[in-house]
Amino acid sequence: MIVKVNGNVKPYYVQTIAMIFFPGAKFPENEELTPETVVLTLDMTETDTGVHSAVTIAQGETSVSAEADAAWTKSDDRDHVRKLSSGEALLNAGAKFTGYTPPWGILTGVRPAKVASELFEHGFTPDEAAAVIAEEYFVTEKKAKLAVAVAASEAKLANDAARRECSVYVGIPFCPTRCAYCSFVSYTSPNLLKLIPDYLVALARDIDNIFGTIRELGMNVATIYIGGGTPTILTPDQLAFLLSKIREHVTDVREFTVEAGRPDTITADKLTTLADYGVDRISVNPQSLNDDVLRSIGRAHDTEMFYRAYETAKASGIKNINVDLIAGLPNDTVDSFRNTVDRIVALDPENITVHTFSVKRSAELRSEGVFDRSGDIAAASVDYSQTVLPDAGYLPYYMYRQKNTVGNLENVGYAKLGHEGLYNVYMMEEVHSIFAAGASAMTKFVSLPTETGVRIERVAEPKYPYEYLRDHDGETGQHRRDLLKQSALEFFGK
Repeated sequence: MIVKVNGNVKPYYVQTIAMIFFPGAKFPENEELTPETVVLTLDMTETDTGVHSAVTIAQGETSVSAEADAAWTKSDDRDHVRKLSSGEALLNAGAKFTGYTPPWGILTGVRPAKVASELFEHGFTPDEAAAVIAEEYFVTEKKAKLAVAVAASEAKLANDAARRECSVYVGIPFCPTRCAYCSFVSYTSPNLLKLIPDYLVALARDIDNIFGTIRELGMNVATIYIGGGTPTILTPDQLAFLLSKIREHVTDVREFTVEAGRPDTITADKLTTLADYGVDRISVNPQSLNDDVLRSIGRAHDTEMFYRAYETAKASGIKNINVDLIAGLPNDTVDSFRNTVDRIVALDPENITVHTFSVKRSAELRSEGVFDRSGDIAAASVDYSQTVLPDAGYLPYYMYRQKNTVGNLENVGYAKLGHEGLYNVYMMEEVHSIFAAGASAMTKFVSLPTETGVRIERVAEPKYPYEYLRDHDGETGQHRRDLLKQSALEFFGK
């Protein structure tokens, strides 16, 4: 795709809006113009009163155009006004060209709940905030109200006390099989799975270092999250090794989550081990209760196996169970997804998270008839969940969006009151620092808010398990651990 920008707006912003209508589009330099090439041209002019934007999208003999104006405001944020003008013109031209109107309008590159939270801070009521989001960003009324509802829930959890704490993430990037849609760094081959014992030893060194650093900083650990991959790919003894190492350093946290995830890895012995070490929140994720859909995405379980795993989880005594669903999966239908939602609600878990199908290779999958830009099936499925779950007592408490999501839709976590997943909010909304261990883990230092905002610094771990093992042994490993500690102490002025 060729994008031409004539005006004072960053090409990346224009490309981001373009990708709403052309998922998976690439923007190579010096792209050759062919009859199949989509060419988007933005012309922006500025006057004393505001900004005028004109957009043309052309492909071969087809061409559409749209214009939009935005007036300067009393604030000094002129870039915001430029984005509103160009965004509206891009939105209207894209809708004309594709016949698709995105429900989140031009709200890209920012968490919707964050926009709502900022409006709350300026004194807007929930209804007023929803109206502003709908008007300025061309978001549908239903999505604007969802953003406001999530922001209100997050505000109760992201209090001043939580901002002075921290959380710990431990990554287990191994899975028994790889799902067709997965974009996470996770490994399934036998050769890589053989790395697990050595990986756990290296992980234990990092866990010691992280908790030692937290003690020097004088911070309290609010939540622990062991994610993946699939942490329950570990044996009961391996889980006990990992959990006992964590429990050497901390005995009392508000939430201790292990992302069990795959029903085919869940056994009574593993869950007993988790419960014995104080884990109080797990995920048991069917994604769908349609066996044809499960086969098409490469899951190694069926519906019956999920029910057995869920019953095992309930019997373990772990008090909070989350169930993940995905709307818009290949070969799923609206009726099938509705059936899945109804059956999960009947189980009465404490948390239900509704994701929307998102893929990395959207262009390839679209050519196979899998990736649908408008996402009519996904949209109807998501709408059903957003009606049924609140009626069943589940309130939306966190939300995020991804690129290349079917229908440009969202992922929403729902919970019964008092059972919200705290780590999800702390991590997603950058409430406080997250100390992370494991391959491809990302430690994120987060300062307390000031008048100029929140300061954030990141420290990344090696991406692949074999790199992680290579870099966490001997002098190299000690250097990396010392570097993390020193970075933390310097960031917090210790």
